[in-house]
This record gives sequence, structure tokens and C-alpha cells, in this order.
Amino acid sequence: MSFPTVRLRRLRATPTLRAMVRETTLSPAQFIYPLFVVHGRDVREEIASMPGVYHHSVDRLAREIDEVSALDIPAVILFGIPASKDPIGQENFAEDGIVQQAIRAIKAANPDMLVITDVCLCEYTDHGHCGIVRGGEILNDETLDILGQVAVSHARVGADVVAPSGMMDGMVSAIRAALDGAGYAGISILSYAIKYASAFYGPFREAVHSTPSFGDRRTHQMDSANVREALREAQLDVDEGADMLMVKPALAYLDVIRRVRDRFDLPLAAYNVSGEYSMIKAAAAHGWLDERSAVIETLIAIRRAGADLILTYHAKDAARWLQTLE
Repeated sequence: MSFPTVRLRRLRATPTLRAMVRETTLSPAQFIYPLFVVHGRDVREEIASMPGVYHHSVDRLAREIDEVSALDIPAVILFGIPASKDPIGQENFAEDGIVQQAIRAIKAANPDMLVITDVCLCEYTDHGHCGIVRGGEILNDETLDILGQVAVSHARVGADVVAPSGMMDGMVSAIRAALDGAGYAGISILSYAIKYASAFYGPFREAVHSTPSFGDRRTHQMDSANVREALREAQLDVDEGADMLMVKPALAYLDVIRRVRDRFDLPLAAYNVSGEYSMIKAAAAHGWLDERSAVIETLIAIRRAGADLILTYHAKDAARWLQTLE
């Protein structure tokens, strides 16, 4: 039967009815909040290209974690800016490295906060690339040992999950072997299995001072035109022992999120990256769109595409807005 017997507007008549029949849910429990950690004391410095996002010194993390926890956001992911950089990024796996200090501080403030750490070299190397460089070439296999050391150093001080993001072939297998060999078989791996070479990373690179000193990252990050290759990347990481998968960026790759969701049954995260965040912030600042509505619609779209978890700089604001919608 058709109109007038079937009237789809009936189920849109009131806010309560719309909420009851809503197909896709959005909750702070699905958010992972990125934190940028720096050396120093009493530092809370806004990142110019990411309004509302800050560099935090370790001594200020307890206050930030209290706020995140009060909003029912269960997890953070840490990005560290080292005191100095070198060809292999030694502070990345130093006992007193900035991320290692941050993990200890967060766990002391709130043992229940899930701490995820980014495992890559780009923030820590003087050349800004995701692996060891020799003769202008990014070396895959030589980088794997460093990634294993980084993951173990994070696990040793209390990280719950490590998240390799460098798109080195074999990185999940190498990290799994390193963790298991060091007695950390219970630490989960959230793999940036599908990370595209993207223009949307610009503000993040400013935040962590990781713009490459030469060339680009297209030899290891994925070509934005490819989706079948993304499924191969995901399958390899599943076979190597990944516990969760990630697609990055999110908005320009909603189709990829859906394809991965349909193929694999592992928990799936999507990274709502810095450029995606900053575009909404800039448009809202000019009065071109309503920030709250745009953010909620964006995050629902990522969930609707199939993501179980969303890494997003909007997490705190979105959590507050969702509370008012309840």
C-alpha cells in the first residue's frame, strides 16, 4: 500500500517518538578524546589552528582527566611533543619520555580512565617521518623494532591500549611479538589499519610539529582513491593480531568505514581528524553554520557508516550537548 495509508511522517511527529525509533545512537561512551602533552609546568596553551584544543603539561592532566571523566568519556589517546628530536625519536621509548610521564599521571589521577597511546615516530624524529630514514628512504623493517620498543615502554608504565599509526608493513605483528615477549600479552592493539595520505591532517601536524622536512608520506600512507587496498590492509592487521581496527580520516572515507564494517567483526574506530574538526570550528566562528548541530550530525554520520568508536576533538563539547538532549 502507499500514500495515504503509509505516512512516514507519523513517526517524526514528536521528539520522543523520533528518539524511540532512531536507528543510530550516539553516546559519550563511544568517544575517545585526543590529548596533546608537552614538557613544562602549568602549560595549557591553545593550538591556533584547532580552537578549543590545547597543549597540556603533565601537571595539568589530572584536571583535564577529571573533566573528561565527569562527561562519561571513557578513554583518551595521547600524543607527546618531545623536549628534543633526533633521527630515531629516542624520547618516544624513554622511561621518562613525555608520554610515559603522562600515562603515569593519568593512571594516578584516575585508574579507570582507559589510556590509549599513539605508536609512531613522526612526532619524535627530526625529519618528521613515520620511520627510520636512510638516504632519503623510509625504511620499513628497521622501523619495526623501534615500534616494538615504544609499545613496550608504554605498556610498562600503564597504557591499556597501543595504537600503531605509521602504516609500516608488519607493524602489528612486530608490536604483538614485542608486547608478548615482554610479558604484556594482555595489552590490546588498536591498529590504524587504514590511514590515508590526507590533506585533513594539517592542523595536527602543526600541533605536534611533525611536518616532514622533505617529501611526503605517500609511500606508506594509503592513496585516497583506493578502497580494495584498504580491505587488504585490514585483513593483514587482523591476521597479525590486531584487536581493533581504525579508519583515518573519517568524513571523506565514510564508504571505507562501511566496507570495513561489513567485512570484519572486530571493533571498529574512526578518527574524526583535525582538519575535519577545524573546518566546522572555522565555519561556526563565521556564523556560517550551527556548530552544535553540525557536530552531532557529523558524529552520527560516522556511527551510521559503521564505526563503534570515534576519536574526536569534539568529544567534550559533544558529550555536554548530548546530556542536554536526554
